[in-house]
Amino acid sequence: MQWTLVIPLKPLERAKSRLAATTGDTLRPGLALAFAQDTVAAALACSAVRDVVVVTDDSTAGRELAVLGARIVGDEPAGGLNAALAHGAAAVRAERPRTAVAALNADLPALRPMELARVLGNAAEFPRSFLPDAAGIGTTLLSAASGRELRPAFGTASRSRHTASGAVELGLDGVDSVRQDVDTGEDLRAALALGVGPRTATAAARLLIAD
Repeated sequence: MQWTLVIPLKPLERAKSRLAATTGDTLRPGLALAFAQDTVAAALACSAVRDVVVVTDDSTAGRELAVLGARIVGDEPAGGLNAALAHGAAAVRAERPRTAVAALNADLPALRPMELARVLGNAAEFPRSFLPDAAGIGTTLLSAASGRELRPAFGTASRSRHTASGAVELGLDGVDSVRQDVDTGEDLRAALALGVGPRTATAAARLLIAD
């Protein structure tokens, strides 16, 4: 099964606000962009991924991610994360109604294509499924097979909300790079320990220099 991934991204000036305590507001937008670039690049390198749609209204992010090969869709609903994901999935299905879609976080800088392929391979066995984040509270990936609605419920305690929605939790080991999203300084250190992509590595080096 080939998947279309839908990745939401806030305007960079507002993205990753919880990282401000670690990065400051000057470096934070650039780090958020680097996360998204490494996430998109790894996703496009995955054998199970047909294409990537990024939902964003940030012109800089849109330009940089389009260069990598992502299709950019404007966040027309402007109603938050779940509305953006539903809009992106609808845009995909308007052109290819039977396409399998999966929502993926934009802050997975350590993402490995082979680990993502393993997650998507398991997701293909279920109508809807999700992968919990490293903290075990949130969600980093939500899938909907052909003919199924995505029904995203991201946000606080999304693991329990996706379970309540009927999505099957994917209990996989060895896919840490797909689970390690970055919201805090501790998350960033965990991602760096896994090994991040080149853009995040460069941005993190600037952070160390600034310190």
